Amino acid sequence: MINRLAVIGVGLIGGSLALSLKSKGAVNEVIGYSRSENARQEALALGVIDKAADSIAEAVAEADVIFVAVPMGAMAAVFADMSEHIRPEAIITDGGSAKAQVVMAAREALGDNFKQFVPGHPIAGTEKSGPSAAFATLYEDHRVVLTPLSDTDTAATAKIKAMWQLTGAEVFEMDVEHHDTVLAATSHLPHVLAFNLVGMLAQRDDCDEVLRYAAGGFRDFSRIASSDAVMWRDICLGNKQAILDLLDEYHQGINKIEQAIKEEDGEYLIEVFARAKKARDTRFADPDLIDNSEV
Repeated sequence: MINRLAVIGVGLIGGSLALSLKSKGAVNEVIGYSRSENARQEALALGVIDKAADSIAEAVAEADVIFVAVPMGAMAAVFADMSEHIRPEAIITDGGSAKAQVVMAAREALGDNFKQFVPGHPIAGTEKSGPSAAFATLYEDHRVVLTPLSDTDTAATAKIKAMWQLTGAEVFEMDVEHHDTVLAATSHLPHVLAFNLVGMLAQRDDCDEVLRYAAGGFRDFSRIASSDAVMWRDICLGNKQAILDLLDEYHQGINKIEQAIKEEDGEYLIEVFARAKKARDTRFADPDLIDNSEV
């Protein structure tokens, strides 16, 4: 049981955690803060939070658990603002998609409280944002990755793990670098590709006609291009090297496919497409596969 949960960022990710824990009777009070007064009042009116704080300091002052659910670019400032106001026994965690950047910011800002920081990443979401997008079942049958450090308090990690399990999520632990590499491949790169493709088509003079004939597969893939632009800008910059490495690898593959098409090398195309089909059919065929998407 969490007596007082502070949620910094009361949109989809933070709000859904609050609603889930409230629905399970696992928290007595949720205090929320957002830079936007409108967002704070909306979250309060919707019952996402029980009290709207006017500052980060007010939100965290009496909190037992603090969940930071803001865009990656705002993490450092949030940690700095809360550092002087956290109770010594309070546990801090986050929902950032690139962990190395978050860990560095937390270590610099939190001082002695850093040992109470449990870096985390709930791999869930939708293309919608804001308090009205939050819902209590968002994390059910999704994965949450925790990336505790060697100096992270083990009791703090255990409490955050239990918190996420109450939401219906499956919780895993991995090291920071491995997390950022895996997520760059499975989430960050696909978002970059979707944003680029949809943006490219949107600039065509015949865009409306092209999209009129878009098949279901294109709509499924392009849906992630509806994701919040600021959030994904911050993720790309926060996980810069892993994404650049994968983009380089992707460019090499695209160049080979381009060359095969130019040279009418059908055998190479079949080899590439068949290998991808086999991987997709065998590794994603399990009906019990947990959803790892962030939208």
